[in-house]
Amino acid sequence: MQLAYLFVGIAGALGALTRYSVGLILYSHSIFPFATLIVNLVGCYLLPFLSSAVFHKSRLSPNVQTAITTGFLGSFTTFSAFSVETVKLLQQGEIIFTVLYVLISVVGGIVMSNLGWKHEVTR
Repeated sequence: MQLAYLFVGIAGALGALTRYSVGLILYSHSIFPFATLIVNLVGCYLLPFLSSAVFHKSRLSPNVQTAITTGFLGSFTTFSAFSVETVKLLQQGEIIFTVLYVLISVVGGIVMSNLGWKHEVTR
């Protein structure tokens, strides 16, 4: 049981570093939070894809699977940053960007999750 904590911690650190790196790569002077949007959409695809397509057919231990999903993807994606960035956009009076960000994040997340599940069905 304690090995799972170690795996989740290591994967969580890697996910956080990956998230930070994507933020640095995609940083722009734009008001729109592209980095958070992209990591969240990628995470929405990867979680169901890995859970349905990869883990079902792999011999990965439950500890490794939990490390990838809870550790890596849990720290890679970020609902808190999405929430804070949404509030910031509102505070800056960027109503159109706020609505776009929320719609793309929520609808896009659902679409990406659906694609992740469907990837397994079509294979």
